[in-house]
Amino acid sequence: MADDALVAAAKEGDEDAWRTLHQAHTGRLVAWLSTRPSRDSMASPEDVAAEAWLVAASKIADFQGSSSDFAGYLFGIAHKLSANAHRRAQRRGTDPGEVEEHLPAEPDPTLVVDARDAVRDAISALPDREREVVGLVDGLGFDNREAAAVLGISPVAVRVARHRGLRRLRG
Repeated sequence: MADDALVAAAKEGDEDAWRTLHQAHTGRLVAWLSTRPSRDSMASPEDVAAEAWLVAASKIADFQGSSSDFAGYLFGIAHKLSANAHRRAQRRGTDPGEVEEHLPAEPDPTLVVDARDAVRDAISALPDREREVVGLVDGLGFDNREAAAVLGISPVAVRVARHRGLRRLRG
């Protein structure tokens, strides 16, 4: 598959091309990473997204495809980095709650709003794969093929996980 003009320009180091790719994908990437379990209080979704952009920039020569295919490439990198952060936190055995015991409790108004968000609560209760698929396909507008590339599974597995996740949400 041949690169489109935007990807070709990014490969040549064109700042405007990178800016265009960044504007097209960063908001969705951070939103998606926010829905993934991390357990690592030191790796915010923004940090993982920034690291994904660094990896994508350093390995852009290995990528071939259109600027829309680039989303799957970038989200795939972020998926792996997020999984690594999750494993690292499990290995360390740290708990973000440990810090809160020593800090004075101050209510955060955004947390109060988030706590009332029934949709977010329902989606977070889904099994990991179903939550990821529903988030990518229904939340961010990825098609089954793109979501499959991000998650490293087949498009059929995406379709099945989405069907199961939506059925659970309807229940």
